[in-house]
Amino acid sequence: MKTFEVFLKKAGREEFRHVGAMQAPDPEMGLMLARESYCRRAEGADMWLVERSNIIEADPAVLAPNADKPHRHNDGERIAEHRRSTREADQ
Repeated sequence: MKTFEVFLKKAGREEFRHVGAMQAPDPEMGLMLARESYCRRAEGADMWLVERSNIIEADPAVLAPNADKPHRHNDGERIAEHRRSTREADQ
């Protein structure tokens, strides 16, 4: 048995979303079982079935150089704090 990851996309410009995993002996049977398990009520207009062995997982060391870049995650808090302190200093 092979394990497949199932992704569905609603009609329009929606993105594909992972909806679950399932086991099947081959891709054809996987598609049929995925359709019956995940699309019985027309939850998606498009479906991807990906064999789990084909998924490439990134090693954490590959992603580590991007982990320490807080300047790229500006939530506005530093600017708000600067403005607050400036207002308080003017009063």
